[in-house]
Amino acid sequence: MPLPAMPSPAHRRTRADPSPAPSSLRRHVAPLDGLRGVAVLGVLFFHAGHFDGGFLGVDLFFVLSGFLITGLLLREARVRDGRIDLVAFWGRRARRLLPALAVMLAGTLLLVWALGPPYLLRHALDDGPWVAANLANWHFVADRVGYWDSAGTRPFSHLWSIAVEEQFYVVWPLVLCLVARGRGAGSRVAAVAGAGAAVSLVLMVALTTPADTTRVYEGTDTRAFSLLLGALAATSPVTRLTARVSERAAGRWSLVLGAGIGAYWVAADGQNSPSLFHGGLFLHALAAALLVACLARAPRTPAGRFLGAAPLRRLGTVSYSLYLWHWPVYLLLSEERLGLEGPPRTLVLLAVSVTLAWLSKVLVEDPVRFRGGWAKGRTGTIVLVAAFAALAALWTVVPQPRTGEGSVDVTRLVPDDG
Repeated sequence: MPLPAMPSPAHRRTRADPSPAPSSLRRHVAPLDGLRGVAVLGVLFFHAGHFDGGFLGVDLFFVLSGFLITGLLLREARVRDGRIDLVAFWGRRARRLLPALAVMLAGTLLLVWALGPPYLLRHALDDGPWVAANLANWHFVADRVGYWDSAGTRPFSHLWSIAVEEQFYVVWPLVLCLVARGRGAGSRVAAVAGAGAAVSLVLMVALTTPADTTRVYEGTDTRAFSLLLGALAATSPVTRLTARVSERAAGRWSLVLGAGIGAYWVAADGQNSPSLFHGGLFLHALAAALLVACLARAPRTPAGRFLGAAPLRRLGTVSYSLYLWHWPVYLLLSEERLGLEGPPRTLVLLAVSVTLAWLSKVLVEDPVRFRGGWAKGRTGTIVLVAAFAALAALWTVVPQPRTGEGSVDVTRLVPDDG
């Protein structure tokens, strides 16, 4: 399954990092970290085969990303007379997302080469360049790679959602530069976000085909409504409305919305969920956006305290790297290799995935974001280009697996439906 994991744009400012937006533009809401923890847990248990509705965690990631990124950019526009420093924004996004992605790509390729079956290596070599270009979702759609049927043969199949987010980070700030200037900027942004979400929903309904829903599930255009509904929740018309709601009422709504979302997760059954692609995903994203808005309004209510508890919050802080690493780990540590199945295997998978995510955060992500002066400006650009050049060189060094009588491709074991 795809997902979102998704990265939080709410960064802590350090003296070593002059490029982030001023601290006055930032407001950290602890329960949103916990909400990311819930989202990644849903994905982890979905991919482990224990929770059919856990794939909706990706949708939750999208909503959170749209809300956080839009809020940050709109605050910057207000402080800077409608101007947004796109270069600084994209630099922060690159430092946040690309180093961990590059390390995961290289590490997974080497592990699959050393330990995996030929079909995993072949798909890793085929899909990796598209992941690095942040076009993995469209690559899978063009190749008619059925997400629901073929994900178990591709180490990078989950990264379609990262591609969707990256494409959003490129396009949406450009839109805001055009509409977030002058009086009424908040209302214009809200109108654009709402209209874009509606168009995205129409495209999903119109393009859905029962034979294979991968096109609408992984397409940027058909999934944009989740990001845009999150963005809508961050605009001034919505924040003014929520400001009129008392903290007690916002707390009650947080509980109601959280319970409703949880019930939908429990009832969902993958792509077979009734009306999933005919409004179900949209309504889920809308409920998630309302929940995020309520939590931002009243983070100290019972729902906010639950989500802001240390375990969920800490899981949320590693959700991006955990999302990156978990699926390759699941594929490499098969039942045959581990000699385990069911819950015991799942415990091992979770332990290994969380360990790799923590190492990624401590050794790669935090040093680059908070302590690496070299990672900024021209030097940072040179280092980034060099890192991806080295990644491309690695892709040319690793040989294509031999195919034929001696290799097994599990995709051939799946009946061809025509």
